[in-house]
Amino acid sequence: MPEGLITVAYIAAGVLFILSLKGLSHQETARRGNLYGILGMVIAVAATLFVGNSSSLGTLLIVMLAGSVIGLLVARRVAMTEMPELVAILHSFVGAAAVLVGIVSHLEQGAITGTELVIHQIEIAVGVFIGAYTFTGSVIAFLKLRGSISGKPLTLPLRHQFNLLIVLISIICGVWFVTGNQQEQLTAILAITFIAGILGIHMIMAIGGADMPVVVSMLNSYSGWASAAAGFMLSNNLLIITGALVGSSGAILSYIMCRGMNRSFFSVIAGGFGVEEGTIAVVAKDEDGKETKSTSNEETAEMLRNSKQVIVVPGYGMAVAQAQYIVHDITEKLRKRNVDVKFAIHPVAGRLPGHMNVLLAEANLPYDIVFEMDEINAEFKDADIVLVIGANDIVNPGAIDDTTSPIYGMPVLEVWDAKTVVALKRSMATGYSGVGNPLYYRENTWMLFGDAKESLNKVAALLN
Repeated sequence: MPEGLITVAYIAAGVLFILSLKGLSHQETARRGNLYGILGMVIAVAATLFVGNSSSLGTLLIVMLAGSVIGLLVARRVAMTEMPELVAILHSFVGAAAVLVGIVSHLEQGAITGTELVIHQIEIAVGVFIGAYTFTGSVIAFLKLRGSISGKPLTLPLRHQFNLLIVLISIICGVWFVTGNQQEQLTAILAITFIAGILGIHMIMAIGGADMPVVVSMLNSYSGWASAAAGFMLSNNLLIITGALVGSSGAILSYIMCRGMNRSFFSVIAGGFGVEEGTIAVVAKDEDGKETKSTSNEETAEMLRNSKQVIVVPGYGMAVAQAQYIVHDITEKLRKRNVDVKFAIHPVAGRLPGHMNVLLAEANLPYDIVFEMDEINAEFKDADIVLVIGANDIVNPGAIDDTTSPIYGMPVLEVWDAKTVVALKRSMATGYSGVGNPLYYRENTWMLFGDAKESLNKVAALLN
């Protein structure tokens, strides 16, 4: 294929990727954004295949077909609640690919000399470092999200000094790689791979399981920079563009999530912050000695029937119970009764940004009744009842009025302003922060304990 046509294809694919990101920023345009991304990737892969050696085209097609079949099977089997784990492990593949590209680029660097060779070697060293860190860090994130290893942060003594020492050793190995002979260079690049892998393990092990959503987002950013580094090593402009888009957008998203969780961006990335999610926290009685009040499915249905305005706040509990479809059923039944139903989405509800939006869209909830936190916070005071489905920290009043709370200052959905709050939970386990929620002890809050799907199924049946 002529070089000019390849360039045009790369530009077209790059534009489509940008349009894809823009489309994915809104529910109404997300489907179109996905289509843009798919089309851009098809163009990118096709163009890249024709750039390579035609004698290896058959092998590449076989490998791509095998990978596509595996990807299709995995995607069809993975539930939405397992999507964070899938994203994490896919990031590890990107990191491993960057490492392999770096090593092969060194072994087959051709006849380049002088400054060009030095620049190419720096690209290899940086790409391998980021790739190895991303690979091992993503594997640890996957295992924590899956529950295969403890979500408790591993806070070793002098951990930050240890991390700094590893980075300095990696820099020394990088200099050794650039200045050494060919045999020394291979040893140096393998040393960088090993050291960066250790750093990835230690850094992610030091971050609590409750902060894994931010970590996954940050690893997404790292995978983007690893791809960009691979693009430099392969002299592939489209890979550079794509990697830069993923890297920068992932970093911005991580910052937004940290702000939404009242986390310090650098504290989370440095590790040793947060707790293991699901910690059972004892919340003291309030000054009047009040405790939580339980309600029943019948009482909840009766409250919903007698309401004029209902706001639903979905959380990870809804995703775990896969209750989005029955939530849709209840919404339709209430709207037929002329009840105004709205949904309030917190930026970090679930385990990934947009997690709740995707679940609600999957259940065919109308987009026009789904609102972000800033759009709906002022409306809680007018709501007759708020259904909180498996959410914890995002509805915690301590974030506003308790200066001693670890989540003080975190933007939250102010559900307590409603006339009545019904919180659906399996137990009194905490959420991201590991702190208890005073909302559950307020006068206008009722607890509906049990599996969210089972409880809501019973409530839906009573609304007939």
